[in-house]
Amino acid sequence: IESVFATVRLRTTKTKNCGNRMTTLAMAWKLMETAQKKWRRLRGYKLLAKMVEGVKFKDGERVEDHSQGTTETAVHQI
Repeated sequence: IESVFATVRLRTTKTKNCGNRMTTLAMAWKLMETAQKKWRRLRGYKLLAKMVEGVKFKDGERVEDHSQGTTETAVHQI
């Protein structure tokens, strides 16, 4: 996945020392506005919070994790 700021980073390093701070900020702002037109909305964005919590998904469906129970029983049998 390409970085959100890759376009801005590339252009600001290419035009180093070509103006003052305000012109650089204005250029970065316009570059971000232009790059924003190409961004795509994430499908399933409502599930991102659950994914961060550690819930497992397969093909967009929640998968129950039963491996923890088998690990505990294997440890207790030893």
